[in-house]
Amino acid sequence: MTTPDRAGFALPLLLLAGFRTLIDDLHAELARQGHPDLRPVHGFVLQAVGVPGTTASELGQRLGVSKQAAGKTVDRLVTLGYLERADDPADARRKLVRLTDRGLDGLRRSAVVFDQLRDRWAAVLGTDRVAALEDDLRRMVPADVFRLDVPGWFGT
Repeated sequence: MTTPDRAGFALPLLLLAGFRTLIDDLHAELARQGHPDLRPVHGFVLQAVGVPGTTASELGQRLGVSKQAAGKTVDRLVTLGYLERADDPADARRKLVRLTDRGLDGLRRSAVVFDQLRDRWAAVLGTDRVAALEDDLRRMVPADVFRLDVPGWFGT
């Protein structure tokens, strides 16, 4: 029998709260390191653009949002210096969205900070417990967990 402190709805809320805690801590550190304008959705966009770049249409598909929604976010990240638009060398009719050096720096710093945050959790919970949590989540989560369409999934 489920007890009130172990109600079914608590698990997704705790998982979301853990995610939110990590993301909030990441962005606080990124702000200290010179990236105060990056927001959580920007991380999904930068990952979806990737090193080779992409078009706004492809970006919208990867994120699960409309081309217009993707374009609006791209406009903001171009203004902030994280992305640039460039002619596609393979097709002069297309424009590519590409990471700038600032965008690459934000992604590199994020990777380092995530490692530091994992180490912080391990210091509190224990290395074995964090590893067990990761292993258990890998057993429960579908193989395509690392999709980038969270903004669209949340309905933004």
